[in-house]
Amino acid sequence: MKLWQKDKDSLKEVSEFTVGKDGEMDLYLSRFDVLGSLAHIQMLESVGLLTKAEWSTLSHELKSIYAEIQKGNFKIEEGIEDIHSQIEVLLTKKLGEAGKKIHSGRSRNDQVLVDIKLFLRNEIQNSVEAIKNLFDLLISKSEEHQHQLLPGYTHLQLAMPSSFGLWFGAFAESLADDLITLQSAYSITNKNPLGSAAGYGSSFPLNRKMTTELLGFDDLNYNVVYAQMGRGKTERIVAQALANVAATLSKLAMDVCLFLNQNFGFVSFPDELTTGSSIMPHKKNPDVFELIRGKCNSLQALPNEIVLLTSNLPSGYHRDFQLLKEKIFPAFQLLNDCLKMTGLMLANIKIKNNILEDEKYKFLFSVEEVNKLVLAGVPFRDAYKKIGAAVEEGTFAYSTKINHTHEGSIGNLCNDKIKENFDRTLASFQFGKTNKAIQKLLTS
Repeated sequence: MKLWQKDKDSLKEVSEFTVGKDGEMDLYLSRFDVLGSLAHIQMLESVGLLTKAEWSTLSHELKSIYAEIQKGNFKIEEGIEDIHSQIEVLLTKKLGEAGKKIHSGRSRNDQVLVDIKLFLRNEIQNSVEAIKNLFDLLISKSEEHQHQLLPGYTHLQLAMPSSFGLWFGAFAESLADDLITLQSAYSITNKNPLGSAAGYGSSFPLNRKMTTELLGFDDLNYNVVYAQMGRGKTERIVAQALANVAATLSKLAMDVCLFLNQNFGFVSFPDELTTGSSIMPHKKNPDVFELIRGKCNSLQALPNEIVLLTSNLPSGYHRDFQLLKEKIFPAFQLLNDCLKMTGLMLANIKIKNNILEDEKYKFLFSVEEVNKLVLAGVPFRDAYKKIGAAVEEGTFAYSTKINHTHEGSIGNLCNDKIKENFDRTLASFQFGKTNKAIQKLLTS
């Protein structure tokens, strides 16, 4: 059954090709399609396109479908084109004429748009919660290991002393910035396209502000043409925000793979968190972090995939947009799994003590010795040359004691400020407002 079907159906091969993986992808949207329909029919009743009795029976049945979806019992039947058709079929079978009225004043175009925005909004909230869990762990680890030094590298060559406090804290602050981009993506997502119909509005006296309020959106996509132009753009912006988080996790994973290597030997993990070799009994492989690195690198390609799918399309709807679902929908679970596994591993990391006491790291302290001379009144360039000559001549002497006190340095991590910034961005999402609106829609 197809909503657009008239007297003749499409050739089977055409139907199969155009439907593609929509049946599978639309299950991601099932409960959000119900939510959009609940808001839509309440608005239709308010403008006289449904009677109170029709609205009441439709609302009751939609909530029953929602309950089945929540239980995992819902499916798209054989021969039904998509989630929108399936729900309309169920309503029509149960309620007759009232079920046929539910589509008044909307198109599948804006129906899909609102479903996707509700889905993205929900998934962003889940990802933000996962990011917060990892952020809190990183801050805790940063404080715990503030005074444990490790080599800092530039060009992957020994550079200057660092600390695990700095290392953990760096990734915490990176997530704080990533959260800002995710909040921007959320703000763009949290606008209501419902009522834009096929992209040119409707002659029905729709109340778009009402559905905006009912669904907990912050605002409307006002211009109906732009509402449709948002398809692809919204996904691209969200994908970029997810890619930013993925880039942070990928870099962290690469560092851990290096630090676990025997030539570094800075960290270790319990045996049950590493894997072995079929022929080398000594191996403890960082497979979890290697997979995090690989999965997050694939997520970083996602914005480009979406760009290539949607570039050079004129305004209006195009079937190309259908393929976006296959790209963006599974991405959230992939990222959330990586966030969860990163947290599991870091919660069990063991840090090696006194790493920099090994003489092979002595040149890490060359800048410290230069700075001591400068503090004693020696011009910087002269101090630099003097220490450089000592290094070349093999007479370089050093102390492993360091005194870094400025903001963001080894002795002054500023984790409290980083947390303030993170919490400020977190509060700006205002998830409570949205959750309250959805709960009211389902219970009223």
